[in-house]
Amino acid sequence: MKLLRVGSKGKERPAVIDKNNKIRDLSSFITDFIPENLNFETISRIKKIDLEKLPELSVSERIGACISKPGKFIAIGLNYTDHAKETGAKVPSEPIIFMKATSSINGPNDIIEIPSKSTKLDWEVELAFVVGKDCKNILEENASEYILGYCIVNDVSEREWQIEKMGQWVKGKSGDTFGPTGPYLVTEDEISDINNLNLKLDVNGKNMQSGNTKNMIFNPNFIISYLSKFMSLQTGDLVTTGTPAGVGMGMKPQLFLKSGDNIKLSIDCLGEQNSKVK
Repeated sequence: MKLLRVGSKGKERPAVIDKNNKIRDLSSFITDFIPENLNFETISRIKKIDLEKLPELSVSERIGACISKPGKFIAIGLNYTDHAKETGAKVPSEPIIFMKATSSINGPNDIIEIPSKSTKLDWEVELAFVVGKDCKNILEENASEYILGYCIVNDVSEREWQIEKMGQWVKGKSGDTFGPTGPYLVTEDEISDINNLNLKLDVNGKNMQSGNTKNMIFNPNFIISYLSKFMSLQTGDLVTTGTPAGVGMGMKPQLFLKSGDNIKLSIDCLGEQNSKVK
């Protein structure tokens, strides 16, 4: 099942893709894909609906982030060996955890804003997942029972603020529009193997990142189990799992985003994003 939110910013309606790839309006059934509604029970109820009887939405309408107002937006750093190598960092023996502000969440095709005085804006295509029910201290072998679905996140990063300023990474990761999310939240039954998905990112038509989730150091099941040992996770929390090599910071010479750049991201089964930098 592919879930999405359609409409102008702040007025998105919940929707679903039917078997004919048409967008169907779910707003008569559910108010929005927010933590209070986005759970396994809701998924089960949607599966029982005759989707072809729901109103069809235009493909020309804006697609918003596939989830609204998650309680937490958690990110994992340096989760691909090749990315750690290109940044000169040591390969982590445990997941590196940081937070992105939930206010950074953006539609998958919305403008990415260059903040005032930003000089090192970078891209990161990532697989993300949404927590489907509250959990704490869960075992890795039970972890898939707590993941509601998967989506694309572009972990946009201001590298000067992230690395050269004092403190933690969060301020380089949390600018407004720094978290394009979606277009779809895709349930596991639509994905043959979450640990074998291709990730790609192009800037202005040139391929920058090309990786596969099989090369993750820590896979999604390990990550949610690991996180749950340090904090409780709530339904609707969003977790993004790291990026492969090919970021601008790792290039020689380094390359960063500028106004007018176009970014295209894709992950197998999860759709694609098309953003412009301004």
